[in-house]
Amino acid sequence: MTATVTLPPASQTPPSPDRPVRVLSFSHRLSKWDFKFSPYLYISPFFILFAIVGLFPIAYTAVISFQDWDLIRNKGTFIGFDQYAWILSNPHFWTALRNTFSIFLISAVPQLIAALFIAALLDRNIRNKTFWRMSVLVPFVMAPVAVALIFGNMFGDNHGFVNGVLANLGISIPWHKSVFWSHIAIATMVNFRWTGYNTLILLAAMQAIPRDYYEAATVDGANAFRQFTAITIPSLRPTLIFVIITSTIGGLQIFDEPRMYDTTGEGGPAQQWLTITLFLYKIGWGEWNFGRAAALAWILFLIILVIGLVNLAVTRGLVRDEGGRGVVVRRRFGRKGSQR
Repeated sequence: MTATVTLPPASQTPPSPDRPVRVLSFSHRLSKWDFKFSPYLYISPFFILFAIVGLFPIAYTAVISFQDWDLIRNKGTFIGFDQYAWILSNPHFWTALRNTFSIFLISAVPQLIAALFIAALLDRNIRNKTFWRMSVLVPFVMAPVAVALIFGNMFGDNHGFVNGVLANLGISIPWHKSVFWSHIAIATMVNFRWTGYNTLILLAAMQAIPRDYYEAATVDGANAFRQFTAITIPSLRPTLIFVIITSTIGGLQIFDEPRMYDTTGEGGPAQQWLTITLFLYKIGWGEWNFGRAAALAWILFLIILVIGLVNLAVTRGLVRDEGGRGVVVRRRFGRKGSQR
């Protein structure tokens, strides 16, 4: 005989009433907005100032470059690309472009090589390294006008210090008459001021390289030069790109040194050291033609942009990536410095 037990139906839980919607108070909403928008407010002063003193002058210069600007009425007449055509057809522009690139190459290449070499020396365990690191920055804090005046007198044709020393050897160099030697003198001023600055930037990047890489390379038999080319240079790739780009911008905008190289400040009697910025200054403040000066400024901006992009591409191609350095170091060096 089977007994059947019937369970009572499960009691159904009555639906709970809807929970009341929580209303955020004004202080909670303010705290939420503060969390979301505060970072943008903190960085907004920079972008506001940059828009006022940076973007607006650039855009306004572009507008003026297409006009024949009247200084009396403080307005211009639209003339299209006539100002650009005048600049490109002027032989002084091509002379200034040649001089600018010549001084830039003569100054930038030795400057970066010397900065890299000095930074490698200061990165080693030497005595009084703090003193030497501070000393390389002393020329940078000097006023560029003072540097130009000192070096301009040192490279004087008749009574300069350099020619006075070379006279004992029967040598006299026309520092202010020759195109090449005037570029050498101006490039010397630039290297004197900026080598220490680039040295400290490269030194800071070198000190960030883990020392384990060098220890592993030393165990594998790599000498100091091999470690420098296989570890230091690849690790400095981002810093080298930054230094090369900034040197390019500064080198193509060089003004103080050629301006103060002689008493006239016009780039030489035969435009031996006339640069683009000197030519721009002459057009804008010598001839009071702001339209042509604005057009030349934009041409210089485009030249710097193109050369900067080329330098970026070349630097990325020549300097290997720093990724995976810790794995490559042990494999790259064999015993006694030979590659496996």
